Amino acid sequence: MEADMDVEVLDHGSTSRTFHIMSQSGSHVLLDHVLKQLLENEQEASQHKNVTGLTPQNYKFSLIGNADEDGRHVFILQVDPKINQKLLYRGKIWVDATDYAVVRIEAQPAQNPSFWIRNTEIHHVYSKVGDFWLPQRNVSESKIRFGGTAILTIDYGDYQFERSDVAPPQPASILSTK
Repeated sequence: MEADMDVEVLDHGSTSRTFHIMSQSGSHVLLDHVLKQLLENEQEASQHKNVTGLTPQNYKFSLIGNADEDGRHVFILQVDPKINQKLLYRGKIWVDATDYAVVRIEAQPAQNPSFWIRNTEIHHVYSKVGDFWLPQRNVSESKIRFGGTAILTIDYGDYQFERSDVAPPQPASILSTK
């Protein structure tokens, strides 16, 4: 089964995030039960950042190493959620040693997000755009209970900064699964 969904995302800083489905095609099972569910989870997470943020309130952090990646020194931390909740995750994060920004995440959801999904591996990569560290690519590989494997890829791009005194928007994200 395959499905593709093009979604424009506009991030309004700490106040809200809006999603607009530009187009969709493919398996209605994947569109309705995987991709739209993920959009709903993203919307929920954006409305409850205090509950989902990568903060000491939500996670336990343990330094497990350091490395040099892409010419930058990074700290590698184990992160474990303080509560099992579908919008939190457990795994490793790579933090830039200069900017203290997350540059990569390799994790699993703390709680299974759906009956349809057996387990999910999350791979997020961030890159520095101007003064901001922004999502570059997110890939989630899910083992589907009755259908094999679903790979969700979100490629971010076309960042446009409206004003320098607010957080940058995140338009033109593309969701797809195969």
